[in-house]
Amino acid sequence: MKTGTVKIWQKERGYGYITPDEGGDDVFVHFNGIDMDGFKSLIQGEKVAYVLVQGYKSYQAAQVRPLSVEAADV
Repeated sequence: MKTGTVKIWQKERGYGYITPDEGGDDVFVHFNGIDMDGFKSLIQGEKVAYVLVQGYKSYQAAQVRPLSVEAADV
C-alpha cells in the first residue's frame, strides 16, 4: 500500500486529492474508494494508506484507510 496526506477534501461533493508521500502528482480519491463503515469522508491533512487503480481518466486511490484507524485495528 502507498501512503500520503489528504490535500483537499470536498465533503459536499464527495471527492478530493491525496499528496503521495513518495512524491509525484496528487491522486484523485472519490468517497466510493474509502474503506470504512458509516459516512465515508476524509479530513484535510489526514494521513492515509491507499492502493492506486486505473480510473476513468487516470489513476485514482482505492481502499483508502486513515492510518489512525489501521493502528487501532491492530
